[in-house]
Amino acid sequence: MDIGELDVVLLVVPVVLLGAILAVRLSVRLGLPTLLMYLGIGLVLGDGVVGIEFSDADLAHALGFAALVLILAEGGLSTKWEQIRPSIVLGLLLATVGVVVSVAVVALAAHYLLDLSWQTSVLIGAVTSPTDAAAVFSVLRNVPLKSSVLGTLEAESGLNDAPTVLVVVAVSSGMATEHSPLVLLLLIVFELVAGALVGFLIAKIGAWLLRGAALPSAGLYPLAVLAFAVLAYGSAAALHASGFAAVYIAALVLGNTELPHRRAARSFAEGVGWLAQIGLFVMLGLLATPARLEWWHAAAAIVVGSVLTFLARPLSVVACGVWLRVPWNEQAFLGWAGVRGAVPIVLATIPLAHGVDGANDIFDIVFLFVIMFTFLQGPTLGWSARRLGVSSADEARDVDIDAAPLERVSADMLQIHVPKSSRMVGVEVGELRLPGGASVALVVRSGETVSPDRTMRIRPRDDLLVVVPRRERERVEARLRAIARHGRLAGWRRDG
Repeated sequence: MDIGELDVVLLVVPVVLLGAILAVRLSVRLGLPTLLMYLGIGLVLGDGVVGIEFSDADLAHALGFAALVLILAEGGLSTKWEQIRPSIVLGLLLATVGVVVSVAVVALAAHYLLDLSWQTSVLIGAVTSPTDAAAVFSVLRNVPLKSSVLGTLEAESGLNDAPTVLVVVAVSSGMATEHSPLVLLLLIVFELVAGALVGFLIAKIGAWLLRGAALPSAGLYPLAVLAFAVLAYGSAAALHASGFAAVYIAALVLGNTELPHRRAARSFAEGVGWLAQIGLFVMLGLLATPARLEWWHAAAAIVVGSVLTFLARPLSVVACGVWLRVPWNEQAFLGWAGVRGAVPIVLATIPLAHGVDGANDIFDIVFLFVIMFTFLQGPTLGWSARRLGVSSADEARDVDIDAAPLERVSADMLQIHVPKSSRMVGVEVGELRLPGGASVALVVRSGETVSPDRTMRIRPRDDLLVVVPRRERERVEARLRAIARHGRLAGWRRDG
């Protein structure tokens, strides 16, 4: 690439990026996942319209995995452990047992209804099984869910990529025919467990180093956190363990560990995650070839999507949820909310990279399936959450808490952002009744700092700076969240 070509790239890429960013607002207004907008941009840029040619399956496979690493890292860093802890068992079951049920049902349907080979049928079943958190939450960001449902979806989407990738690689590479099912199962279990352990150890080492290091700039902490998450993937891959399990577990641990500038790290990871999603979807749109599509690809996508959405997904949820006595309305929503997004399309590049017979057909079927059924499910998720009674106003009322250490006095400075929907709005500073030693030092309002007195009322979008002794931090955070959800009487009632 010479300097002239670089100039063209630096002109086109920001234009595409800005267009993709503006598409986020449009997609939210229409109730559609942003992936459809980004895929559309890729299709327009492709050989069908603008004429940019991209058909390198190996490169698409590698870039797709790199983007998934960053997306999983962002997902782990932004996931609250206390939110998914009650649902971790169900999420893990859906990511393992649920995937097996889904793969089996879809593979049987593809083989007997579409007359596809067993290898192609199993690959389609495996590729379409994992859910996509980015696709689900891009349309649910304005519809707060009950913590049990949200935790299950987050845990499942973060954990189900790893086992599915192993299955798709095993079938595409021929490993599945070289080993017995038991040996293959033990290999997959080993890779998942080993990957999770590697991710946990890397995260613990990283947290210890970051807490002890006095970095010269606050902006270095987010870079270091993301670097440790990616390091977990690379370390696990080098040991022939599951890198996807490692990066998600590492990010989950780091995101829930008390680190300096944790909020900044999450915001940085969110930006990187958006960039990875935009690049991934646009690339996949470029990889698609509309001229190659035939009518039977669309028919097969409808059959596969219908079986998966209306049979395989509900069966997998029931098979996992019935043992845990999950309420029927939550099971119904979990069954409908299994939206697929970038992950199935990325997984469809694995057979392409391995030169599997019929790999182009698999990619085309999966590509059309994702577009069709995202249009079907996406706009209805918010409505179905309210109809099934699984939405919760408490999540919208919660405050955002960030912390920075004050090492010399063994205390922490908490920064609390108050959203307009929070019940903390209108509460007087004195009514916070913070545990002993904690005090509201400053209030940042409309860009100006104010020294509060006890009668000062909290307003929407205020930022409170609270100094708290380290030993009282958990109690202070619990107190502030209780008031944000239940108002000034929190603590005098059971919900405090």
